[in-house]
Amino acid sequence: MKAVVFHGIGDIRLDDVPEPRLREPHDAVVRLTASAICGTDLHMVRGTMGDMKSGTILGHEGVGIIEEVGKEVRNLKPGDRVVVASTIACGSCSYCRCGYYAQCDNSNPHGPLAGGSFFGGPENSGPFDGLQAEKARVPFANVGCVKIPDEVRDDQALLCSDIFPTAYFGATIAEIEEGNTVAVFGCGPVGLLAIASAHLMGAGRVIAVDTIPYRLDVARELGAEVIDFNDDDPVEAIRTLTGGIGVDRAIDAVGVDAVRPRKTRKNLDKFQKELDEIAPKRHPDGDNWNPGDAPSQALIWCVDALAKAGTLSIIGVYPETAGSFPIGQAMGKNLAVNMGSCHHRRFIPKLLRLIRNGSVDPAAILTQHEPLTGAIEAYKAFDRRQPGWVKVELEPAMAARP
Repeated sequence: MKAVVFHGIGDIRLDDVPEPRLREPHDAVVRLTASAICGTDLHMVRGTMGDMKSGTILGHEGVGIIEEVGKEVRNLKPGDRVVVASTIACGSCSYCRCGYYAQCDNSNPHGPLAGGSFFGGPENSGPFDGLQAEKARVPFANVGCVKIPDEVRDDQALLCSDIFPTAYFGATIAEIEEGNTVAVFGCGPVGLLAIASAHLMGAGRVIAVDTIPYRLDVARELGAEVIDFNDDDPVEAIRTLTGGIGVDRAIDAVGVDAVRPRKTRKNLDKFQKELDEIAPKRHPDGDNWNPGDAPSQALIWCVDALAKAGTLSIIGVYPETAGSFPIGQAMGKNLAVNMGSCHHRRFIPKLLRLIRNGSVDPAAILTQHEPLTGAIEAYKAFDRRQPGWVKVELEPAMAARP
């Protein structure tokens, strides 16, 4: 079968790989009808997210049809249409039973202190082959695969695999209450769905900060007041918009991409050249690059823009090496800070119900539909932030879409 495979930093290929097989009683084999490219996948390719193992299939977002189940998968059968939660969780340990699926004690083969596991991740997360493929093995499928209602389309369900739950989680830990004014920093796919999630939770106003015109256009369509941080100082603009007070809640939906903003464009351009040459063996900034060297600009803006006693939600991805945070200022303002990886399985059923009843349509941000065979070119266009490219769906050539 075809799959997008990591071979080294900046070196990904569409390879022929063996089809997956059941290994454990809780496994399922899923024939993917759609997968997606996420900003986190770019972190893997760039080398900013730990040690990736050569030969790992990328991707952690997918929907498909069950082909085969292990004997302990008692809630699914071949032919069922499912969305695959991007984090892997057993459903039985104390963390899973409290809804903290991203902190599962049993999913990571390196042990309970090694952190959570997800598809297509670095060595320390498993590794587990990902979902940018024609088929995938899903461990603990009785927990990680959620049946899709007939009324929900594949493209809608696909966004419930990762980015919609992550956005909703971000709005949840931001502690949004009715009437709150919320700032969302970063209008990528997660940030855009965080805007939608904030509205679902009753936010009175949502202010979105980015600099890419087409992303700001989508944010405006979702009801946000937008700020281009290259045109206006975002903190000053937010204070002007809020009578000098600041926002009640702030969501960092950017992560490591905002660590060194002045070099981001340079890094992306250089990475693009390296992808084109299929020859790099190091991060674009060299062997000494460390994302913990400087604080994230997005976090600095969040802390500055928050009103006293506000809440900061951090859902943008940071590697373990990131170590800088304006803690003194946050403490002085009595800010609450909540962060972490999303517990996807906790939110997927609820989000599918919201889609089914027409409360929200996350597929509005899905702008590109590309065949799996065009995945490498799609990665390049997505990484370049090519105009109009917000979120990319990949369709395996062998998949018969329902």
